[in-house]
Amino acid sequence: MAGPFLPFIFGMSKIFFIFLAIFLSCSSSDNAADPAPGTPGPSPEQPLTDAELLDLVEKQTFKYFWDYAQADSGMARERYHMDDPDFDSHIVTTGGSGFGLMAIIAGINQNYITRQEGVARLNQIADFLENADRFHGAWPHWINGTNGDVIPFGVKDNGGDLVETAFLTVGMITVREFFKSGSSDEQALAQKFDILWKGVDWDWYRNGQNILYWHWSPDYEWEMNFPLRGYNECLITYIMAAASPTHGISATPYHEGWARSGDIQSSSSYQGYPLILKHNGAEQSSGPLFWSHYSYLGLDSETLTDQYANYWDVNYNHTKIHYNFSVSNPNQFVGYGPNYWGLTASYSRNNYGSIGYDAHMPSNDKGVISPTAAISSIVYTPTESFAAIRNFYENYRTQLWGPAGFYDAHSKHHNWVAKRYLAIDQGPEVVMIENHRTGLLWNLFMNAPEVRQGLQNLGFHSTKYGI
Repeated sequence: MAGPFLPFIFGMSKIFFIFLAIFLSCSSSDNAADPAPGTPGPSPEQPLTDAELLDLVEKQTFKYFWDYAQADSGMARERYHMDDPDFDSHIVTTGGSGFGLMAIIAGINQNYITRQEGVARLNQIADFLENADRFHGAWPHWINGTNGDVIPFGVKDNGGDLVETAFLTVGMITVREFFKSGSSDEQALAQKFDILWKGVDWDWYRNGQNILYWHWSPDYEWEMNFPLRGYNECLITYIMAAASPTHGISATPYHEGWARSGDIQSSSSYQGYPLILKHNGAEQSSGPLFWSHYSYLGLDSETLTDQYANYWDVNYNHTKIHYNFSVSNPNQFVGYGPNYWGLTASYSRNNYGSIGYDAHMPSNDKGVISPTAAISSIVYTPTESFAAIRNFYENYRTQLWGPAGFYDAHSKHHNWVAKRYLAIDQGPEVVMIENHRTGLLWNLFMNAPEVRQGLQNLGFHSTKYGI
């Protein structure tokens, strides 16, 4: 990665730092096979209504977790390349599979699959995870879907990944809550996921300190040395740790570690909106938009507050900052505007047109729009997100629309598209569209007894849920 971005990367989440190295290292061999996009496609003769379009996007994107899941495990593949479908086909992702669990519940709710089909797939996933490698209860970032063995995400990252595990366990709780009062088979499934999530030793991942650590390795122990301090996408990790009835943490690591004894709060504003919290490595202009998605797929930020922030304001302001940035378009990229916006971590265009990976945000704008950024923000900015979705579909569907929804990244400025999918980008689209339509995943997660208790333990309040 070029020099100016490196200081930012070292202050950021592992998701950026190691993904960049992995994706950039593999990009040179497959870029030539990615066809160049054509001209924008015409609008349909009879445009879909908003409801029809939203259902189409949710249903098509859901296919990533249903039709394109890894066959042996039922888990979500880390990635899917249209030009090379077998590339990394055995690698499944822990966090992305957590999003996939929630997507399956959404798929059942929308009748994309039957309840029986969903139960069968979820049993397959639960049985796989029960026998997969775990490290003090936490699963690794990547798992071999054929045998359950850890696949190192980096040299020293070959053990437990607490953040990815947090994303996975949010999905487990939503599955449990959805099926816990169902048939005997459904109740048995709910019990499987209940046992799995309660096996995570959150407290052990403090390493004896008042903070949570992202990784532990059986070979390198704590050498990754990544303490979870806010603010980024990791808030849900502390909530899950505080919610655990078996290996929970007290409120002290949250306040002293994550919230930096109050120093997490920010007085900065950008594009007319206060940031409220200090975005790690991007304190003046905000980080990538997935920070307002990953932790909030089950965690409903509407009316959610603690002593540091109103989290609806945090996420709404974050989204509007990105939207206004694209509308103002200070870098003069072709296409940017009210219906073409969305910066987040995704596949990206390297300087000479090859495909890499980058964390797009106002301070790192490469002229690349990630559809997941605007789509997954629909719960915060429905009007602005609908405008982007309709533009993506009606004017760019010949470039952007594929068998599992919109492709991962696009640049009108460079006439370029990455015809690839990532589980961590497709998942939030399905879940947030469902939350926008029905509130299902939010209601399941926020009403789980342990979640309610965990939020109370950390000092959160929500008038919407009576917390």
